[in-house]
Amino acid sequence: MAEKPIPFVVTDRRKFTLDGEPRQEFQDSKEERERHERSEQQEAQQRPAAAPPAQPAAAAAPPEPTSSEPDLPPPPTGEQMEQSKLAFDATADRLDTAIRATNPGMERAPEMSFERLVQSVYMTAIMQLGGAAPEGQAPHVDILGARQSIDMLTVIAEKTKGNLSEDESRLIDSALFELRMGFLEITQALARSAAAKNPPPGGGAPGGPRPGFGPSIVR
Repeated sequence: MAEKPIPFVVTDRRKFTLDGEPRQEFQDSKEERERHERSEQQEAQQRPAAAPPAQPAAAAAPPEPTSSEPDLPPPPTGEQMEQSKLAFDATADRLDTAIRATNPGMERAPEMSFERLVQSVYMTAIMQLGGAAPEGQAPHVDILGARQSIDMLTVIAEKTKGNLSEDESRLIDSALFELRMGFLEITQALARSAAAKNPPPGGGAPGGPRPGFGPSIVR
């Protein structure tokens, strides 16, 4: 039995006709594409706008460094200073009166002066250097306390420089000179005493504070 011939189907895929006009099927396809694009644009317009991406939170500013030192209180006013001085003087007078009433014949304590201030610090340093020990007793030396007292007198001399009389300048210069020399002598004696307890090869003579060391500028 002879096979039937398969018919050939020719599809015209040209987009334009011989006259240069678009073919009907391609024109319909173009209109569909345009409608599809318009519908997509309308949907995009109706779709709610997406929220912008959240910005990262700004880093918190580091706290300002605080001073380790405490804030000083405001200074007192001139009026406050005057009131406190008047109250102090009145209380001191009542105290002196009460002391003399219980101690008949007792003289009033002399007023404080620059000379008495220098002599007070000077005598404190002398005792710390062991110069005022009673006779027959071993001197008690507070070398660190003596150094502090000498430094204190040095501050007084520096802060009052140019504001002292000739006698006041001579007094504080003499006090500082004698205290510094006494300090050097005592420290050297202590060093010799320590070396005597642990003598180096060859031996060594023990030493000690100068006999009779004591105040000379305070009478």
